[in-house]
Amino acid sequence: MTGWWTIGVLVAYAVLLTAWSRLFARKSDNPTFFIGERRSNWLLVAFGMIGASVSGVSFISVPGWVEQTHMTYLQMCLGFVPGYLIVAYVLLPLYWRIGQPSIYAFLRGRFGQMSHRTGSLFFVASKLVGASARLYVVVLVLHEMVFRPLGCSFILTAVTTLLLIWLYTHRSGIRALVYTDVLQTAFMLAAIGALLYAAAHTLGLDARGLWRVATQHEMSEVFRWSGMQSFWRQFFSGIFIVIVMTGLDQDMMQKNLSCRSLRAAQKDMCTYGLGFLPVNFVLLLLGILLYMVCSQQGLNPPEQSDRLLPFLVGGGHLGAWVIVPFALGIMASAFSSADSALTALTTTTCIDLLSMPTRQWDEWKQIRIRRIVHAGVVLMCLLCTIVFRAVNSGNAIHAIYVLASYTYGPLLGLFAFGLFTRRSVRDWLVPAVCIMAPVACGLLDHYSPVWWNYRFGYELLMLNGAITFMGLWMLSLGQGRTDILSQSDRNNR
Repeated sequence: MTGWWTIGVLVAYAVLLTAWSRLFARKSDNPTFFIGERRSNWLLVAFGMIGASVSGVSFISVPGWVEQTHMTYLQMCLGFVPGYLIVAYVLLPLYWRIGQPSIYAFLRGRFGQMSHRTGSLFFVASKLVGASARLYVVVLVLHEMVFRPLGCSFILTAVTTLLLIWLYTHRSGIRALVYTDVLQTAFMLAAIGALLYAAAHTLGLDARGLWRVATQHEMSEVFRWSGMQSFWRQFFSGIFIVIVMTGLDQDMMQKNLSCRSLRAAQKDMCTYGLGFLPVNFVLLLLGILLYMVCSQQGLNPPEQSDRLLPFLVGGGHLGAWVIVPFALGIMASAFSSADSALTALTTTTCIDLLSMPTRQWDEWKQIRIRRIVHAGVVLMCLLCTIVFRAVNSGNAIHAIYVLASYTYGPLLGLFAFGLFTRRSVRDWLVPAVCIMAPVACGLLDHYSPVWWNYRFGYELLMLNGAITFMGLWMLSLGQGRTDILSQSDRNNR
């Protein structure tokens, strides 16, 4: 009976989101879908982006990660803060000057059409993998706790989840997401608070006891100065992870570009960036409490850390009532991340790969093609989620950061070379450089423990970007110089 009740909550939540999106976003044209007509309120965007960034994978994985790494993840979160400032005051002004729905239009004006398509394809690959990994964790939890006891397959669970997301995103895109993400972030934060209260109540802790756990427990260690989790490795990795996974990511930037002005977008980015640190602190504190509950009740935590929170909630170890906020929280965090990813992938495919703005298509045909592309993106995300289930065996958030080191590295190199040099490149050879850089990083990552007794962490992202940068420098030898913003892009503003 609990399973059917939870399915009812899931469907009711999707209906609420659909009605909420229709209330605030009635139009279905492409300007509304891609850029929200540049009418979004910056404070709503900032609050909604917290839910989109934390996502279902952080909701599930960060608490379970605390046993392995303690609270050292906060070192990376500290690096996020200067990273958001760089995005706000270096990249956002550039995107505003270009004035295009897609941030990858910069690559076309700076290097050429081949670089433009290469950057777009790397984003598509990166976002598909990342979104699928995030979605996989949530679908797995829903499957194990709700759908499998009812005799449903994992694939049916994934199809149902993606179908519910498609219902409220296929019409108005970004315009709808600005409002639905506000609702979903509120549900997610309320769920985190409820889970923290449930764990503390189970352990008999009041506010003072929570503070003692946060400051004195052996897992509350934040700073390390050596090893894989050392401060400077984590801090600088955090800066560059934000630059690439936010500043060079169409998904994260698209909502900012829907704000009314550059100043509004910058306020949005800084406000949202500061909110990321306390949310992750609470998730890590929740993780410590969950392991304390396991110890108190004589439970063996699951070997796969992603299963810790579902294990305790599903087993009733935090109280029967907690299933309600848990279900709402996991759906809110999953939907707010997946819906924006699907919208951004649709935008990049239509704008950058299909060159929709330059086509002589009437408005209805453009809307029809966009809807077909959106449905195709949903299908691809489903296939990638199924593949991720087959290959994943560790902590999902760690896997996402590792994959980002390979897939976002070429984007980091492309944008850095375009921003900090005036050199032209042989555009037709850019794809070769962007493919060879991750391959070289993979080889170095594999052999570095043997050659130098060193194991790469997330700083592999910086190395990947540096190799791409050097490759582009070689492609620029004998070429001329160019302006950062081409005349054609100025005319398209």
